[in-house]
Amino acid sequence: MRIGDGLAENFKAREVLIADNERLRAENLMLRSHTVKFSALERENERLRKLLDSTADLREEVVVADTLSIEPGASSRQIVINRGARQGVYEGQPVADAFGIVGQVMQVGPFTSTVLLITDPRHALPVQINRSGVRAVANGEGEGDLLVLSFVPTNADIRVGDLVVCSGLGHQFPAGYPVGEVKSLDVEPGEPFAKIIVAPSAHIGRSREVLLVWPHQRGAAGAEAARQ
Repeated sequence: MRIGDGLAENFKAREVLIADNERLRAENLMLRSHTVKFSALERENERLRKLLDSTADLREEVVVADTLSIEPGASSRQIVINRGARQGVYEGQPVADAFGIVGQVMQVGPFTSTVLLITDPRHALPVQINRSGVRAVANGEGEGDLLVLSFVPTNADIRVGDLVVCSGLGHQFPAGYPVGEVKSLDVEPGEPFAKIIVAPSAHIGRSREVLLVWPHQRGAAGAEAARQ
């Protein structure tokens, strides 16, 4: 009888241990999932904080938009955002992120818009070298997420590592806002222009949120409509 009781107690203790083990495993998984979620929220808050801080540099009316999809083609670079004509978005409107110029709106629907990225070969952006003031036009390279500065004389004061910013010519893009950094400079003998490659400052095609910019001359009405 004692042997039977002892076996019963052992089985009961074993069942308790198994149940405790399963409960602890479940609690551990739950804690791990909470930690992962907390880390994700921290990263999102940091990203949004950087986006908010960058608006002070723009000195323009801005509204945050979410990236709905990225559409990289063989010869095109574009994204779709969740703001459209109903929110006051217009064709040619500049788009930025927390780090630099992203592109411009090329097509507007009622509630969404397509943004042509600065790395698209169809995109042209008036820029200048922040250090020396040399002006140029930045075009999408077409292969990879890089830019090319067009029609820059070989004797222009440009160095690898120079910051490239918007020149403000045409009043379409905010003057002084980062565009990229000179990555390489190639001067061919006998050629009148240098080949200058620029790496964009913006997180092209990777930003979950972007900034729609309303230049001052367009007024604040569009920005107010987009916030609603």
